[in-house]
Amino acid sequence: MVHYQMVSVDHQHTKGCSVAMKVAVLADIHANLAAFTAVIADIERWQPDAVIIAGDMINRGPLPRPCLELALRMRSERGWYVLRGNHEGYVLHYDHDLQMGRPPQGGRRALLGPIIWTHQEVVDLLPEVAALPTNLALTSRGGVIMAYHASIHHDRDGLLPTHGQYELKTRIDPHATVFCTAHTHMPFVRRVDETLVVNVGSVGLPFDGDWRAAYARLTWDHGHGWQAQIVRVAYDREATLRAARELMIPSGGPITHIMLRELETASSLLFDFVPVYNEPVIAGIISLDEAVNRFLAERAA
Repeated sequence: MVHYQMVSVDHQHTKGCSVAMKVAVLADIHANLAAFTAVIADIERWQPDAVIIAGDMINRGPLPRPCLELALRMRSERGWYVLRGNHEGYVLHYDHDLQMGRPPQGGRRALLGPIIWTHQEVVDLLPEVAALPTNLALTSRGGVIMAYHASIHHDRDGLLPTHGQYELKTRIDPHATVFCTAHTHMPFVRRVDETLVVNVGSVGLPFDGDWRAAYARLTWDHGHGWQAQIVRVAYDREATLRAARELMIPSGGPITHIMLRELETASSLLFDFVPVYNEPVIAGIISLDEAVNRFLAERAA
């Protein structure tokens, strides 16, 4: 079920400020606490009127619980708006299967290793996660900012910088003055007709070759309308890589080796692994260990 949240926001800055409205939008934290805390510090120095987290706080990274707890605390203490993305959905789906008495078996269970581990880490917080909205419409004097994790169709239908105008147009709501999206971990800013389209990139797992955390700053004033800037924030990357090796890999199974390589290279790898190896692993044709080793060897060649 889709939860849609509609709210209004007013400018709260002091008189004399040249910018009439400031909104920060971040997403795809993916259990990377060092990146998340660095971005929070940067946002708080900027002092926006509103902050939106557009989903994927957990999974695919080493510290899911601290990241989820921090996001929920920013919502309750600072009034940040928090949405859920497809990775929250994966954990909720796994929890539902458990409740229904149909846990995954065999190769399918092995492939879900990171999700199973993440579920164990955050299971008591899942009622709060399930109650989070999936979409947000933030109204202001400057128009309507809409935030989705991916597109208007579903939370895995991502917007890419390589998409043409028509492909973007079919994935956004034309009523949005600014349409914010994430999911692909590849930030960009484009104008589609009257809508400013902003992919805010990824805080914890960028896929554009730049390991620094990414988020978007939106500004509005009477003279220029809405403008968007993608900000990159350096963080203690070694702390995250160390946590991945010490926590995620032992707990999440073989596929976490691919996730670690994604962290190391700031590039997408699972997207290429899944269509080639998922079905053979599920069918028992190849073990997950062998599939991961073969895939990483092919990538290194």
